[in-house]
Formats: sequence, C-alpha cells, structure tokens
Amino acid sequence: MEKTSPLLDLAALDIFRTVAAEGSVTRAAERLSRAQSNVTTRVQQLEAGLGTPLFLREGKRMALTPEGQVLLGYSDRLLALAEEARQALQPGPPAGRLRLGSMESTAASRLPAPLARLHSQCPGVALELTTAATRVLVDRLRGHALDAVLVAWPPGQPPDPALETRPVFTEELLLVLPADHPPVIGPQDVVPGTLAVFEPGCTYRRIAQDWFAPRPEPMKLLELGSYHAILASVSGGGCAGIVPRSVLCLSPHADLLSQHPITTIATLLIWRQGYHSPALDALQQVLKT
Repeated sequence: MEKTSPLLDLAALDIFRTVAAEGSVTRAAERLSRAQSNVTTRVQQLEAGLGTPLFLREGKRMALTPEGQVLLGYSDRLLALAEEARQALQPGPPAGRLRLGSMESTAASRLPAPLARLHSQCPGVALELTTAATRVLVDRLRGHALDAVLVAWPPGQPPDPALETRPVFTEELLLVLPADHPPVIGPQDVVPGTLAVFEPGCTYRRIAQDWFAPRPEPMKLLELGSYHAILASVSGGGCAGIVPRSVLCLSPHADLLSQHPITTIATLLIWRQGYHSPALDALQQVLKT
C-alpha cells in the first residue's frame, strides 16, 4: 500500500499548527490529548518529508523557522478548507468550529447577547473568538486563519471582490474629552494635543486622525490596548479619545466625560467569497435578532 505523504496529512498539519500556537510540545500534547512522543514524532516526520526544519528548538520552547512560517499559512488554509468541506457535506444541525474575529468594541458591547443565543440554539458549534484591529482581522480572514470577521471597513477603501459583506450594526462614534472641556464645534476647539488610540490598522483610529487633520498642529498619538485605558486617560485630562457610544454606555463613569458626536459607521460581517457553513448561517441568524 502506498504511504501517504506527510505533506498531505491533515492530522500532521493540525499537530504542527498546534505546536506553533502553543510554542511547546508539552502544551500541544495536552491540548490535543496526545502523548508527547506522538506529537514529537509527527513533527519530525513532517520535517523529514519536507526536507527542512520547521522549528527552532530553544530548550523546551519551539519557535517557527522562516520555512515553518510559510507552512503555517498553508496549514491554516488547508485545514480551513477541510473543515468547510466537512460541514458542507454533513447535513443536520449547525456544528463544528467557527473562528470569528471581532473589533474589541463590538465584542464588548454587541456580541454577548447574540453569542449566548448561538450557544443556546446551536450547542454543537465550537466558537473561537479573536479580537484585533480591523486590518489584522481582514488579513487573517484572507489567509484562512478566520472564517468571518466583524469590522468597520475603512472609509474610502474600495470593497474587496474576494470578500462578501453584510451590515449588522451601526455605531455612533463620539469624541470624548475631560468633563470640564469647553464646547466643541470643530477639531480646532479641542484643547488636549494628544489623542488616545488603538494600534495602527484600527478603522476608528483612522477616522479620528482624518477628523483632526485640519488642525494647524497634528495631534500626538498615545497608543493604548483597551477602551478602559482610553477612557481613564481622557478622564485624567491629558488627552482626547474616539469611542463608540455603545462602548461608552457600558462605562459607569460615562457622565464624567464630555461627549461630541463625530460620525456614524456600519459594522460589517465579512467572509470569503464562496465560503459557506451551517455554523456561519447560524451566526448570521442570531445577529439579525
């Protein structure tokens, strides 16, 4: 009987991807419920079959080589296609893994209720939620590392014909300032010279920078990792921030901030053109209600 090439062995690719994610054979074995020796052997067989090392061994720590980084991208795509095929060919209630990416603001203010409904109605769906900036999430979607994302598409950027989109939420973006800040008509009226923002690739950051562009002196940027940190920094009087109203409503200290509406923007559910799964259909259904 002809032996299957390790390159075409989806189980081996899944083991490889898990080791890459965990950075450790021990943790990967625990996550996969396999013996450590089995995980080590499968990785070694994959490296031998491909004729190149995939990991740098640093004690018990496993870091990807450049070749391993390349294989990781293909592994994500191959395993995603295999899961998509499995779901498409198995009738019945929605089940299987659904890898959803979301902006942090959407995850915090919009998703708890619909995802609770999804879990209640479709217990067979294994949801994996990731939060990041829009650009990061869309790149991961294109690379098959995610099945769908909830993001605000950057204004002025043309639609991508390789992606399908559907508006699901409308967000009102607010300029937030210290409570004692004088009234604001335009960007020139904002006293703080620093803008608290998320990392590059965040659509709300881009909208804020565009709004402040007419100022004679550009705003300095303070990059923070959460809306809690942004609101705390604004409350301290040293900076301004852009926050969706839905997120601000979650804060018990919203009345300590001055608020000025900037614009409204749609949050889109986006997936790859032609991608279909019962789990994605179920997600779309709960997002409608």
